[in-house]
Amino acid sequence: MRNETLSFSTGNGETTAYVAVPDEKTDKAVIVIQEYWGLNDHIKDIADRFASEGFTAIAPDLYQGKLAASPDEASKMMKALAIEDGLDTIRNAVEKAGEKYGISHFGITGFCMGGTFALRAACELEGFSASAPFYGDIPEEEVLKKLKTPTIFVSGTRDDWINPEKVATLEDAAERFELPVHSIKYDADHAFFNNTRPEVFDETAANDAWALVVGFFNDKL
Repeated sequence: MRNETLSFSTGNGETTAYVAVPDEKTDKAVIVIQEYWGLNDHIKDIADRFASEGFTAIAPDLYQGKLAASPDEASKMMKALAIEDGLDTIRNAVEKAGEKYGISHFGITGFCMGGTFALRAACELEGFSASAPFYGDIPEEEVLKKLKTPTIFVSGTRDDWINPEKVATLEDAAERFELPVHSIKYDADHAFFNNTRPEVFDETAANDAWALVVGFFNDKL
């Protein structure tokens, strides 16, 4: 595995993506979208883990190089990022990565804020064969109705932000509109996948979710 920095243009200026390239050439890639902290070492580690599973992993920097030092700063940075700008960055990252690395099959995942963008991208952008958002916010029904990408949505039942009531709106929409969504719920907190945060990390749930997502991408990409 090797790591690279991919530079590309967006409608909001220049940015980069952290890229983890597996040893064996592949036409399958996973886009990894950051939490509200920014493109930090935890997200890069997740990209590396996908590369170790045989996928090229691309983690675009939605904050254009900025990292939050506190929850308050992270919240402000997230609120300042327009959905349209984040989706534009993802769209351009996919286009650039496809050209440079010969990728023809893309999946997308994300965590917290990244889960929000992963689900929105699956609804509103072309080119994704599968999506696996982790505890991201649920878009309005008119956006959800556009979803054609096979999706597994991962959440925790003890999550106070993406709470069971919010997840239920996704499940209800999936049933009413026959959307390709499978909801996976763990007895865990928000950010339970983040092994750098011992106060919320749940190793059992994280390991199970990881195996599920890797298998899902292997099947769909």
